[in-house]
Amino acid sequence: MGRVVHFEITADDISRARKFYEIFDWTINDSGMPGAEYWLVDTGDGEIGINGAIMPRAYNTQPVVHWISVDNLDAMIDTVKASGGEIVGERQAVPGIGDTIYAHDTEGNSFGMIQPLPRSMLAPYTRPGAKLRVRRRLAGAVRPTGRSHCLVR
Repeated sequence: MGRVVHFEITADDISRARKFYEIFDWTINDSGMPGAEYWLVDTGDGEIGINGAIMPRAYNTQPVVHWISVDNLDAMIDTVKASGGEIVGERQAVPGIGDTIYAHDTEGNSFGMIQPLPRSMLAPYTRPGAKLRVRRRLAGAVRPTGRSHCLVR
């Protein structure tokens, strides 16, 4: 109960935002909803994770920060910059978890990227079939929800 099941990324320029988020190998398709510009985002198969959508920005409030697991943080920092995004702040090592950094997409939305340590609580979520073992291990702890991570208590 209370689990994150969907995300929505708002954008001033849908086409630009779609192109930006494709750097994470996400599949982005028109939802086909009549009268709505709503693009469904599939973040991948074979891993625990959530899917979402990209939609036009209607109003701007405090953002939800979604966390994206990456294999090589340095390479993705360069890719984000080359794709029109912006790195915010400095790379940080979170003891026992991995290296992280905040960024803005082409629409000014905040997101985080994390390169999990091989034996961190996030690392099992990058391997298919590890859900049950990890869920028991994380009972009562900070729980990652998958490829697009939302750290919740």
